[in-house]
Amino acid sequence: MINRIWLGFLSLGVVVAMAKGQPEMVTKAVTVGSELAVQTALGLVGTMTFWLGLMGIAEDADLIVILSAIIRPWVGWLFPDVPAEHPAMGSILLNMGANLLGLGNAATPLGLKAMAQLQELNPYPDRASDSMCTLLAINTSSITLIPTMVIAVRAAAGSLNPTEILGTTLIATGCSTTAALLADAYYRCFHKSVGGWKKC
Repeated sequence: MINRIWLGFLSLGVVVAMAKGQPEMVTKAVTVGSELAVQTALGLVGTMTFWLGLMGIAEDADLIVILSAIIRPWVGWLFPDVPAEHPAMGSILLNMGANLLGLGNAATPLGLKAMAQLQELNPYPDRASDSMCTLLAINTSSITLIPTMVIAVRAAAGSLNPTEILGTTLIATGCSTTAALLADAYYRCFHKSVGGWKKC
């Protein structure tokens, strides 16, 4: 779908340039856009290297494990059908800890591993369990303490204080996670049955 949208934009640009009798506008736009993309990418290299290195150090220092231990008491009630000592709970906690630190690269495989382990507990393998839906909601809307990529982009764009978004990011991701959990709780407690909506 995205490819079709971009193809539509490009085609529309060519048509407009031809209609205006200025086909050179397309070539100029391609050249300027390419130069800007390369400059932005080069500007991101240093900042991304720093932040990813910092996050790598945090990961190697077991900061994810420490965060997981801190949030464990609040996570149990989100996944009532997952035994506390089951490997899936450990993967869920590590996934959430990685997302808190903005470690998307580390969070993704942990999330996939947690989903596979939750599938082992799923009484209906042909559809997602409540816990799988909850994990997806949390993973998609995760609270982020350090938005590494956004900080890097802001620094590359010349921001004088690229980290000033930490507070607003925390508020925004906090709101998104709250909304996701409320929606998940609603559908968890009111599931659709043959006779219509039925309360758990």
